[in-house]
Amino acid sequence: MNDETTGALLVIVSAVGFGTLGIFGKLADAAGLTVPTLLASRFVIASLLVWAVLGLRGNAQLLTGRGLAVALGLGTLGYALMSGLYFVGLGYLTAGLAGIVLYTYPAFVVCLALLSGRETITPRLVAALILCLAGVALVLGVDPAGADPLGVTIVLVAAVVYAGYITASGMALDSVRPRTLTAHVLPAAAGAFIAVGSLTGTLSVPSSPSQWSVVVGIALVATIVPIFAFFAGIQRVGASRASVLSTVEPAVTVVLGAVYLSEPVTATTVVGGVLVLAGVVLAQS
Repeated sequence: MNDETTGALLVIVSAVGFGTLGIFGKLADAAGLTVPTLLASRFVIASLLVWAVLGLRGNAQLLTGRGLAVALGLGTLGYALMSGLYFVGLGYLTAGLAGIVLYTYPAFVVCLALLSGRETITPRLVAALILCLAGVALVLGVDPAGADPLGVTIVLVAAVVYAGYITASGMALDSVRPRTLTAHVLPAAAGAFIAVGSLTGTLSVPSSPSQWSVVVGIALVATIVPIFAFFAGIQRVGASRASVLSTVEPAVTVVLGAVYLSEPVTATTVVGGVLVLAGVVLAQS
């Protein structure tokens, strides 16, 4: 197996891992875990593991000054906010639909790039944005199965926040390595959910085997493995190809939701999802 094939497989493994987020969210709700408890636990465990891995590899680096402030800001105002909104929205949608709606974020990344002047408006980018939004509109307007308008709105806001996080991260990565930035974003996100959970009285320690299995699962399968797999893959295939390969993520969520959670998958859901993915691929091609 050559290096490029290995890289492609690693990116797909990463997409599959991230594609399980919605499934773990549904399992967490069934196990009685609140969103702050689930996400605080997820990010605490993930932070410890990331720093442990980086330390063993000799790659651990503590940011200071402006770099630290930017990383902490990205973790609390970007990644934590996006994650919280996504999991709240997930309470109104099926995991598959939430995954499709969230995956409109690349189109919003393009919009932000256009607004900042880093991209120029082209027919291709306009078409990509129309495809993504048409896919969401189709699912929301025609397929009522699991498509609560409030849930769609919340997850769309999460997608916009995620686009802002990615855009700001891209600027920060001019001077900071991705793994170093991630090692600081994760504990910042953990701190945000610990604070929110403590202030709202919704934070607790997982207390049953089912709760711990969900927490450990989301930390390992949906966080640590995909993070490191993506970093390893992108080094081999490049950012553009990795972005296209990652479009399998919402498809994975739809399939897992149907298989393990018996979520409805209609023809309209499939067509809407295909339109979103087509827009993402077009925007990144």
